[in-house]
Amino acid sequence: MVYGQEISFDTQGFSDIKDITDGVNGVIGASKMNQGIACISVIGSTASVSTMEFEPALSKDIQDQLEEFVPKKKITRHSKTWGDDNGFSHIRATLMGPGIAMPFKDSQLILGTWQQVVVIDHDNRPRNRKVYVQLLGE
Repeated sequence: MVYGQEISFDTQGFSDIKDITDGVNGVIGASKMNQGIACISVIGSTASVSTMEFEPALSKDIQDQLEEFVPKKKITRHSKTWGDDNGFSHIRATLMGPGIAMPFKDSQLILGTWQQVVVIDHDNRPRNRKVYVQLLGE
């Protein structure tokens, strides 16, 4: 069986990290599936989906590391072409990727004790982000 549903939420940009674990598990619950694979994909080219221990210190560490890898002030051809100064956000999102696939069982994602599913919004402004969760299972 295949089931899909969109979830949405607001972000602040600049690699703002949002825990979407409950939202994904809510989609799984609504599907009435017991086990399968959840494909979790953010819509857009300036955000990423990953997993992490979602806590303030690590969130800040990740934001700091992203700033070191691809600084907000990085001069990019994209920003010069479009004048939107968000070339850095496209690079960060491309390096991290737009989505992940995770197994679920007993109608819940299979996660480690301190593991949550997160969206990282790299854009240079607040946004309303949409994530599509598509399930394949039974």
